[in-house]
Amino acid sequence: MSLMPSWVESANAPDHPFPLNNLPCGVFSTETLDPRCGVAIGDMILDLARAEAEGLVEVGAGPLFDVPFWNELFEEGPEVWAALRARLTALLARGAPERDRVEPLLVPQAGAEMHMPFLVAEYTDFYAGRHHATNVGTMFRGAENALPPNWLHIPIGYNGRASSVVVSGTPVRRPWGQLKGPEDTAPRFAPSRRFDLELEMGAVVGQASEGPVTVAEADEMIFGYVLLNDWSARDIQAWEYQPLGPFQAKATATTIGPWIVTRAALEPFRVPAPEREVPLLPHLADAGPMLYDIELSVTLAPEGEAATEIARTNYREMYYSSAQQLAHHTTSGCPMTPGDLLGSGTVSGPEKHQRGSLLELSWGGKEPVTLDTGEARSFLEDGDTVTLHAAARGDGYTIGFGPCAGQLLPALEDPYKR
Repeated sequence: MSLMPSWVESANAPDHPFPLNNLPCGVFSTETLDPRCGVAIGDMILDLARAEAEGLVEVGAGPLFDVPFWNELFEEGPEVWAALRARLTALLARGAPERDRVEPLLVPQAGAEMHMPFLVAEYTDFYAGRHHATNVGTMFRGAENALPPNWLHIPIGYNGRASSVVVSGTPVRRPWGQLKGPEDTAPRFAPSRRFDLELEMGAVVGQASEGPVTVAEADEMIFGYVLLNDWSARDIQAWEYQPLGPFQAKATATTIGPWIVTRAALEPFRVPAPEREVPLLPHLADAGPMLYDIELSVTLAPEGEAATEIARTNYREMYYSSAQQLAHHTTSGCPMTPGDLLGSGTVSGPEKHQRGSLLELSWGGKEPVTLDTGEARSFLEDGDTVTLHAAARGDGYTIGFGPCAGQLLPALEDPYKR
């Protein structure tokens, strides 16, 4: 597929993240407009709430866009999703006869504030990248025991906190927690000193389920994808994770990007999963190419300083797709809900520069990362801003996600002081 030209000229630049091929979904506000649904096109946002109110967009059982979240559309299902995409494409394509009615509904992105794009119903984070799991396992258990026996058979996951999912630009405060003391001493309650980022993609579930679904059915249930940073307190996690896994270490915050890139926009970029060393059971077997060729990178900027790229990898490095994660989630009969969010797990590649967390990049703090400023980082310092970036490259166009950023604030002096 090549670039689809738009009368919004900024959308036609080959490296612009929001061409007509993309049309990502977000929620925005301005000084004069309350939070509302919008679609990015070039440097602008189409005010979908007004477009619907004025009769330019009529899909599904509407109204669907008179609320500041996209969940109403999710529930309408794939046929309505496709109808909306087709209608928006027709309105924004070069030569569109209704341009004069649409143009007044465009809002400059530069003057807009972005909000959470959907109401997160539930949040599950997975541990589904083989390179990441191997690196972490090697650090803690040795290379011969890096992967637990079940890892090559199921996508391992745990339930996260939907209440702590925040949109890009929201500051994150360094958490307090129980930290392991020296041998034979009691733990102490203190601020985390090994606070980390995790480079992930998040799948946004658009359809409900009742009972188990196949991998192919699960793929159809996914509305789209967001960038996701699952902030992690590694020292809190080291003390609490046995025997049940992470709890408070992952509950501080999970930052998502402001734009949902639809599954339809990513169709041209599908790629197969890595070769399976161990065949998956039939209910989790690959149902065609389920991963995507999406370039991913991480930048880190100390407070007041320029950013340094510290990692660059690709979403195709994942071992399990979001469709397999979703299908696995339903095997017990667990109902899935529109607005459920599935974190992919840290996306890392085989090379050092492809590692999607500081835990891996610094090898547990033993090999600090040197920034362009000359400073070194084993884990995040107060004031650091972490930004995730993603882009799929097509024939003369780019499908971008917009930045997913958060700044780390200092821990409270005394979280229990009243």
